[in-house]
Amino acid sequence: MGRALHVERSVTGQPWRWRRQGEPGVGMDTLVDELLLSRGVAREDLARHRDPRIRDFLPDPSCFQDMDKGARRLADAIETGERIAIFGDYDVDGATSAALLVLLLRRLGAEPTTYIPDRLMEGYGPSGKALCELKSGGASLAVCVDCGAQAFEALDEANTAGLDVVVVDHHQCASLLPVAHALINPNRLDEGEDGTAHGHLAAVGMAFLLGVAVVRELRRRGFFAAREEPGLLDLLDLVALGTVADVARLKTLNRAFVTQGLKVMAGRQNVGLAALIEASRLTRDPVCRDLGFALGPRINAGGRVGKSDLGVRLLIATDPEEARAIAAELNRLNEERRAIETVVTEQALAQAEQQSELPVIIVMSGGWHQGVIGIVAGRIKERFGRPAIVIAGCEDGTSKGSGRSISGVDLGAAVLAAKDSGLLIAGGGHSMAAGLTLPAGGLEPLRAFLNQRLAADVETSRGDRALLLDALLTAGGVAAALCDALDAGGPYGAGWPSPKVAAGPARLLKPTIVGNGHVRGLACGDDGKSFKWIAFRSAASELGQALLSSPPDRRWWLAGTIKRDEWNGGNAAEMHLEDAALA
Repeated sequence: MGRALHVERSVTGQPWRWRRQGEPGVGMDTLVDELLLSRGVAREDLARHRDPRIRDFLPDPSCFQDMDKGARRLADAIETGERIAIFGDYDVDGATSAALLVLLLRRLGAEPTTYIPDRLMEGYGPSGKALCELKSGGASLAVCVDCGAQAFEALDEANTAGLDVVVVDHHQCASLLPVAHALINPNRLDEGEDGTAHGHLAAVGMAFLLGVAVVRELRRRGFFAAREEPGLLDLLDLVALGTVADVARLKTLNRAFVTQGLKVMAGRQNVGLAALIEASRLTRDPVCRDLGFALGPRINAGGRVGKSDLGVRLLIATDPEEARAIAAELNRLNEERRAIETVVTEQALAQAEQQSELPVIIVMSGGWHQGVIGIVAGRIKERFGRPAIVIAGCEDGTSKGSGRSISGVDLGAAVLAAKDSGLLIAGGGHSMAAGLTLPAGGLEPLRAFLNQRLAADVETSRGDRALLLDALLTAGGVAAALCDALDAGGPYGAGWPSPKVAAGPARLLKPTIVGNGHVRGLACGDDGKSFKWIAFRSAASELGQALLSSPPDRRWWLAGTIKRDEWNGGNAAEMHLEDAALA
């Protein structure tokens, strides 16, 4: 990666680099290809990635361990009219996974029951008690989605009770697997090469592949000789939502899922999603960012501070009035979640300041709400650029924690190792996120273990830290037409970063604080053109202070993402500023 604009230490203390070697000022006609190449696409594979379609990226579901076994068991249950239960996690990935299977099973003539555990009362994943209750209620088959990879005791109890369980998960697995009729997970340690290549899929992506396998198995049996075969592509709106909300890497199949899923979502075919879009006050078709910042948090709000099954109930609703009522309740709960999150974030950041030089920041309080600790961990990670774990105490003396990591630091594996070392009651996750249950008095041993285990990885990751830029613009280049060209390389998200550009040199005009600590202003370039910029939540930061105190004649390079300024129906472009350096 080449040095960008001779910046070795910006206002935020990092070097700037071009994401790809070569001339950064590419034309509009080649910009999309340059974006794809700089995100790891081989030149000979550009055509497939310019317009990612499901058929071009979908693997044979049989490549995954236990997929065919799980599909056969579901096909048996459908043909014989067995009672099927779907056990889902309480987050968006779990809700969309459960809803997808419920909607598909309905089309296949089954009417499954659903069970979503209460975050505070039951915690993460299946319990033996809950699974045995499903068995007592008449279910002979349970499908656990987005959970189950570490549920050893619960699945043992289910097995003893005579309940068949199919696990559809994506969280990291130990070498020993729990007892299940089928355990479908691309991150199994015994997974083959083709399956492992899809380890970045969210659980909802794996649930979709299971759906493909079930329909294929029923087709092989002649099940559709006298009935219409159901489509699956119209369920991609759920796959897109769960994939983005779970911060799964948007490469290969995931990028196709989201690209095509957004098209389905624009048609408002899912009654519940249509109601949620309306409640979110989105007046245009949703884009990728809306899934993570508007729709996903509202689905999550039920599991965080309300009733855990509200998300699934919304997504499988058939009555528009019922859907609107649930969406309104989720909207209200999301506002309540925001208020709680603000208080916990403020307190957690105060603790984190004392650990800002440690490899892993771990903060804890007995008064924090468990429903927001994952969000707060993400805030701390963003502020300090280090893995962060936020822990909330429970009444029984144990504590629940949620962590978020940085690129190159596998937090899920470290938490699993801490569990295997006897430091945790429960724990697991994936590379970028993890959850754990801590015994009384276990904070300091865990802190010592994780800091020692992850110190080198954190140092390497932070040492490699640089702002990667895709293009260089004059002030006049910050325009709506550029937004269209950049959007064509999307959708953007985890593992497929939004394009970042540098613009300038430019003088800063009228920098001021607006809203909740944002800094906004105008940039006037040497070409006589100007553009609006905003640096979110930066007023108290080094970047914000530098912008606010800049003399009118000082010239800057500004770096960030280019977005449409849609406020009051406008169609101009503005820069969402992430960094700056003197020109």
